[in-house]
Amino acid sequence: MKKCVSCFHYYEADIWKCPQCNAVPSMSDGFVVFSPEFAFENSGFKASYFENLSLIEERSFWFRSRNRLIIWALRNYFPQARSFFEIGCGTGYVMTGVHKAFPELQVTGSEIHLTGLPYARQRLPSASLHQMDARAIPFYEEFDVIGAFDVLEHIEEDSAVLKEMYAAVRPGGGILLTVPQHAWLWSEVDDYSFHKRRYAKDDFLEKIVSAGFRIRRVTSFVSFLLPLMMLARLRYSLPFGKVDHNLEFKMGDGLNRFLESIMNLEMFMIFKNVNFGMGGSLFVVATKE
Repeated sequence: MKKCVSCFHYYEADIWKCPQCNAVPSMSDGFVVFSPEFAFENSGFKASYFENLSLIEERSFWFRSRNRLIIWALRNYFPQARSFFEIGCGTGYVMTGVHKAFPELQVTGSEIHLTGLPYARQRLPSASLHQMDARAIPFYEEFDVIGAFDVLEHIEEDSAVLKEMYAAVRPGGGILLTVPQHAWLWSEVDDYSFHKRRYAKDDFLEKIVSAGFRIRRVTSFVSFLLPLMMLARLRYSLPFGKVDHNLEFKMGDGLNRFLESIMNLEMFMIFKNVNFGMGGSLFVVATKE
């Protein structure tokens, strides 16, 4: 079901025109634009980062491992899902992985920056893509699963986004979330990435439950590599001059494969129901009863 972002009326229709207030969202390059005021500039991310992301995601051990975790969770916690909506889809890397694993799944993506959507369309032309502010999701009980992967930390009003996700997901469905963890890991990388916070597990789970969800699974990941991550973050506090904030995604193929093999072991343990208490990131599965 659609939700008008102007008058908040719910309606069933094939086109985006509210029958109550006649509001029609604008279009840009074939994309429906729900929040034009944030389409080109906002405080959550830099549009210029998308090109760099599109070049590094497919070969990065971190992005590849995160995709494996997402796909495994979809298969194990939502085996009957017919629709998947990704908030903050960026260049479409996650959506493309989900589509390859579940070709029958209806995939929809949104991004607050219009700049990112052409990359996503190029990767997955079959996906329905929208420019949207996650604090005002234009759907009601529309999707079986909604995902937000390293997105909420960019938004000051993350609790509002979780409530919008609850409204947009169908009863019996749920959400998949990943966020950066541990405030003591904060570094220039977080500033460069426009993060508003790194999460503490208990605080994050409280926000999810307050939005109405039931927690089904929670675990840290990037746990075995946490000592290396701590050392990498430490170097930003040393007076060695200018730092390349993308260096950890630009490593050579040999090191990348080695780190991915460590992450593979970690993923194997998570898939066997081992939950890690500490790690660079936090992964949560929650359902709407």
